[in-house]
Amino acid sequence: MSRLHFMVGIGAYLTAPLWLLFLLLGMLISLQARLVRPEYFPKGFSLFPTWPAQDPVLAVWVFGATMGLLLLPKLLSLVLVWVRRQERRQFGGALRASAGVLAEIVVSALMAPVMMIFQSIAVVEILAGRDAGWQTQRRDDGTVERRELYRKYGIPTLCGVAMAASACAVSLPLLLWMSPVIVGLLFAVPIGALTATPASGKLFATPEDREPPPVLRRANELSAAVEVGIKPALVELRGDPALLAFHLAQLPPPRAAKPDTVDANLAVGRAKVDVSETFEEAAAHLSSREVFSILNDGSALSTVLQKR
Repeated sequence: MSRLHFMVGIGAYLTAPLWLLFLLLGMLISLQARLVRPEYFPKGFSLFPTWPAQDPVLAVWVFGATMGLLLLPKLLSLVLVWVRRQERRQFGGALRASAGVLAEIVVSALMAPVMMIFQSIAVVEILAGRDAGWQTQRRDDGTVERRELYRKYGIPTLCGVAMAASACAVSLPLLLWMSPVIVGLLFAVPIGALTATPASGKLFATPEDREPPPVLRRANELSAAVEVGIKPALVELRGDPALLAFHLAQLPPPRAAKPDTVDANLAVGRAKVDVSETFEEAAAHLSSREVFSILNDGSALSTVLQKR
């Protein structure tokens, strides 16, 4: 199963440049058909003219199979929610679940061309021997700065402008046919800003959103405690000697520090602890990353917990 998961991920990245290449070749063929006169009677003996190869029936079958592959699993899942009363209630009813699926299809269709550009760039960078990078995902709610939106989504927007201009130069029907891809690229910046903000309403709410499990409620309580300046892990360890002993026993043995292995967060956290007079003052000024580094260092953890 793990190998299958890796293969699916690799296939997702490989299909992005293939899709982009397919779109570019289609536009070039359309441009050739408009600007280059077809040769109906090639050189050599032939009883019949050579007509341009077109198969609209096969094209419709390919389009239908593609839509079925993309939409059929979602529609089957929606039907499953419809026929199960408990799941239907957890999703807010059949109508709300149907609206959520429809909205997700639209948003996914708009985001797919943008992901195609991002993944194609990543594949090209990897093949060129460059580090494409693997940044951590943002799990918390929060908007993205406008400068970062322009920087990240500028290339997809420019690709959308180029595709729209090229398709318009060929014909209006080609522009309309490619509009699902072009619209997603042209509006990459507002789509990125919209999907980065917390969703208003319960359109995309899951059963866990409506009835959070106990572990999630506890995690939210700890997260809220962090926001008000209290570090729950440090507080819990300070008030529970048995838990502290268990935590220290799980830490790996200390290793000799080297210049290329210095933890900057640990160093800054130690400095903050040294200049703090009380435990509360130290905990209030430590960042989450610094607390994490201190929790993984026995001596630093003992120092901060011994503060009065």
